[in-house]
Amino acid sequence: MNRGVTIAALSACAAAGVIVAVLLAAAPRAGADDGTTTGTTTGATTAATVPTTTTSPPTTTPVPAPPKLIAAGVTIGRTLVGGLTVREARDLVKARFSRPLTLVGGTGARVVVTTRDLGATPHFEEALQLAARVKRPGFAVPLKVDVSRPKVDRLVASLGTRFDRAPVEATLKLRKLTPFATKEVPGRRLKPLVAAGDIVVALKTQKRDPLQLPLETIAPEVTAGTIGRAIVIRRGSNQLYLYRVGHTSKLVRQFDVATGRSQYPTPLGKFEIVNKQLNPWWNPPASDWAKDAKPIPPGPGNPLGTRWMGLSSPNVGIHGTPDAASIGYSASHGCIRMLIPQVEWLFTQVDVGTPVFIVAA
Repeated sequence: MNRGVTIAALSACAAAGVIVAVLLAAAPRAGADDGTTTGTTTGATTAATVPTTTTSPPTTTPVPAPPKLIAAGVTIGRTLVGGLTVREARDLVKARFSRPLTLVGGTGARVVVTTRDLGATPHFEEALQLAARVKRPGFAVPLKVDVSRPKVDRLVASLGTRFDRAPVEATLKLRKLTPFATKEVPGRRLKPLVAAGDIVVALKTQKRDPLQLPLETIAPEVTAGTIGRAIVIRRGSNQLYLYRVGHTSKLVRQFDVATGRSQYPTPLGKFEIVNKQLNPWWNPPASDWAKDAKPIPPGPGNPLGTRWMGLSSPNVGIHGTPDAASIGYSASHGCIRMLIPQVEWLFTQVDVGTPVFIVAA
């Protein structure tokens, strides 16, 4: 009986264990969602479950392509742009092209003009597109530039007004009764066609070095060396002096002469020889003292002797005289009388245009 009770008890325990196992299998399991732990109450130690972690896959950022660079050594209109981007090349070429042009004239005088003043229009984009396409290192890309020729011509005209200088001719003056020549000064004139061409070339080739304007020298017609000779007549002392004129003058020869008497004084001032006559006729002047006189042909009795050098003062001249006794006195009707051999020599030493000073000394 005891054995039967024991078997029955064991059977009941087994059945109870089966029921508990079924219930445990049917119950929800705790996990990471509720943060709870499960265990049995059968006297065993409670075990904790380890939470699980979800890791996202890494994201990758795309690397941008490097900027396209112009081939090494490429130039646009004399400006090196190799190794630059198109934008960098554009900024550089524009900056270099817009530099002003300096024009130098005369003794270093400078005129600065801008490319806009001259109507210069460069074709930047056309050149940049070609520079970006070429593959050959060192390729020279031309920069086409349109230039307003009317604006250039107006500038050149204003430069001519500023830099042109008329020559200053030597002039004859009297200082301490001695003639001397002032210093001549050459003139200058801008060559307009050459200047305009040089400016256009500088704009089209982007040259910005100081541009020397083409000026031609204009030589004065009268210089100290071309004045030649001059005569000084001292009316008060009845002397005639012949000078070789330059920056310093040299006396060539001195003569005694006769000048006008007090009623008909020889005029004072600066004159010149306007005509020369060999063996002249004497024609009576329109003066009271000669109103009844008749013309006298060349010959021994002619009052003008053998030579006549008429001055720019009416009816006044240097001439010979058969009356040698009048030399050294104020004896004429206004002319300057000389001994015949001396006037013949003087006649060969002077020309039409030779200056004549008549002074009171």
